[in-house]
Amino acid sequence: MSELGNRLKEARNAKGYTLDDLQAITKIQKRYLAGIENEDYSIMPGSFYVRAFIKQYAEAVGLDAQEMLSLYRENESSVQMREEEVQRSAPQISQKPSYMKSSGFNEVLPKIIAALFIIVILVVVIFLYKHQADTQNNDEAETSNEITVDQKPDDQNAGESSDTDGEDANSAEDAEKPEEPAEESKEEKPEQKLTQAAVNGATTTFTLESADAFKLSVKVKEGGESWIGVTNPSGQELLKQGARVMKNGEAEELDLSDQQSARIRVGRTQFTEILVNGQPLAYPNDAVTQNIIIEYKK
Repeated sequence: MSELGNRLKEARNAKGYTLDDLQAITKIQKRYLAGIENEDYSIMPGSFYVRAFIKQYAEAVGLDAQEMLSLYRENESSVQMREEEVQRSAPQISQKPSYMKSSGFNEVLPKIIAALFIIVILVVVIFLYKHQADTQNNDEAETSNEITVDQKPDDQNAGESSDTDGEDANSAEDAEKPEEPAEESKEEKPEQKLTQAAVNGATTTFTLESADAFKLSVKVKEGGESWIGVTNPSGQELLKQGARVMKNGEAEELDLSDQQSARIRVGRTQFTEILVNGQPLAYPNDAVTQNIIIEYKK
């Protein structure tokens, strides 16, 4: 813990405040206050709220808010530099000798050959089965095409000729009548299903099924503001202007039909509306900050 957390905590103790007292004064949740003292900002909804909470904390315990914010910025800069150094050194650590790769390929190669051999056998069996079935069907068709003609006496044929002429006239009239088209059966498409699958702390997973598209709409209610971020499974930010604090009626609409899932980070759920293909999404609880994951099953 650096100077920022120590100074805030010492000032609070000097005032005789507990974290519960400070929560009642600042209206900031106790876990966020403890996170600021321990300089653990991972539970915060975003950097905007971190700075706002540090300022309120400092003013409540009688410290200079701008000085505390300066300490926060210096600490964040040093952490970022350390992370960049780790990232630069990571490729050297992750490199593996080429002989290890070739050894792994040699282990997998026999399995690949065995699988290909099984596939070839299955293809041959299916081909022989279809060939035998086609031959049997052709034999049955040739048998059914054989026609036996019964010859009738001349006098019987003469007596039936008048009936045949009448039937021919009726069949001609029937042939002139247009056939009425049969009604096409219309298959009703099932309605989309947006189902809550699992809740893990502040993260809730939903599944979207029976939907031709995956269109997401995020809107901030009038008079409110909320930190919003939308990412795909690779961690890529999908909002046009990036993750940010959206204010007072601001809305974003995204077509995510080509994505398998999306993760929505909401800073203030009471001011944020989420719609999936026009269907409102109900939050699982009243927590202010939540993560919503929607898995699209095509």
